[in-house]
Amino acid sequence: MNQPVPSLVRVLIADDHPLMREGIAACLAAHGGIEVVAQAGSGDEAIAAFARHRPDVTLVDLQIPGKDGIETIRALRALQADARLIVLTTFGGDARVAAALNAGAVAYLLKSMPGRQLADTVCEVYRGVHVMPQLLRRELASHYAGDALSPRELDVLRLAATGNSNREIGILLAIGETTVKTHMSAILVKLGANDRTHAVTLATQRGFISL
Repeated sequence: MNQPVPSLVRVLIADDHPLMREGIAACLAAHGGIEVVAQAGSGDEAIAAFARHRPDVTLVDLQIPGKDGIETIRALRALQADARLIVLTTFGGDARVAAALNAGAVAYLLKSMPGRQLADTVCEVYRGVHVMPQLLRRELASHYAGDALSPRELDVLRLAATGNSNREIGILLAIGETTVKTHMSAILVKLGANDRTHAVTLATQRGFISL
C-alpha cells in the first residue's frame, strides 16, 4: 500500500567506499526530506545497522564486501518482510538485476544518476513504488528473451574464464572434450559472442559469472 512520505524518510546507506557513502548522504541531505540515520561498509555492518535503526529505506551496493549485495538484501528481507531495499551500483548486468529483484530489492539504480533523481527515488520507494531505469528494463528484456545459460554451461564458462583449455575443462568436469566444445558452442550462440574470450567478457558484464 502506498503511504505519504513522513517529515523525514530515514535512510541507511551500505557501500564499501567512504567517499561514495558521503557523497550519497550529501545528495540525500540536500533534498530536505531525508535523514541518513546510518552508514555501513560491509554486508554484515549493513545487517547490524538495519537491525539497530530500522530505516525506512536502505541503499545497498551490489558489490559490497563480506556478504555481497544480493546476500545482504536477502538477510535484510528476512529481518523485515516489508523492508524497502534499493540496489545502488555502477553495474548494470541483467543477471544481477534479476537476482537482486528476486532477493527482495524494489529498485535498481545506477550510481551515475543525478543526485536529485536519487533523492526522488528514495521517496518513491518509501511510498511503495518499484523503480528501475528504462535502460535496465530494456537490457533485462533483451538478454532474457532467449534461453538462459544452463548450470553446466555456467560451469564450463567459469573454467574457461580462468584460462582452462577445453581438454582441462573436460577433465575437471569429468566430461569429454567434445562435450565441452558443444557446451561452448551453445554458450556463444546464447550470448551472441564471437569467441570464448568475448563470451567471458559478456557473461561478466551481464552478471552470469564473476572473475
